[in-house]
Amino acid sequence: MSTISATIYINAEQNVELQSEDVYVKDIGSLTCSDAHVLAKVKAIKLHHFKRDEQKRQVISLLKVIEEIEKVYPNVSVQSIGEPETLVEYISVNKHKGFAQWIKLLFVAMVSFFGTAFTIMAFHNDIGINDVFSKVYEMVMGQPGDGYGILELAYSAGLAIGIIVFFNHIGGRRITKDPTPIEVDMRINEEEVNHALIATEPREGKTIDVQ
Repeated sequence: MSTISATIYINAEQNVELQSEDVYVKDIGSLTCSDAHVLAKVKAIKLHHFKRDEQKRQVISLLKVIEEIEKVYPNVSVQSIGEPETLVEYISVNKHKGFAQWIKLLFVAMVSFFGTAFTIMAFHNDIGINDVFSKVYEMVMGQPGDGYGILELAYSAGLAIGIIVFFNHIGGRRITKDPTPIEVDMRINEEEVNHALIATEPREGKTIDVQ
């Protein structure tokens, strides 16, 4: 037990994903301290070990983190500037999963592509887009159109450009540095799921907390 006096600042994350079965203080967020020796030793304090037969998700309370730090450094002051609880998820990395991951990716891509195409076609069929184009062409040109023309071409090009601009992607490249609407929605959904999990785990007795 050490008598060193120092102040440690912890900025705990709401959710972290680990590929290691052992969870250390350094894994739950960012830490800083004026004493480099104290900081290094605190970061190496083990908080939890994921066993093979237990769930791969665990909520760790910051109070438990402080308790473990004070066991090593009783005179150390711990200041929290982050989340009061951290959801830790253990992700097992299997080197032989490459082919299966590509199959899943291909399946999701095909479902998304054909599902989107069917939705667009069904929408256009419901509103009678061909009749609309025919009426507009006849109003402007004074005679019925004979097949697909400039209106259909411009509409198709505009639809594609609109989708690209809206989702802010051309292939794997961004048009601007702003997050896409999907990324914003996914981030909001992720935060809501994390809040729900953190609120649910203590009721089931699955939170690592002080006694």
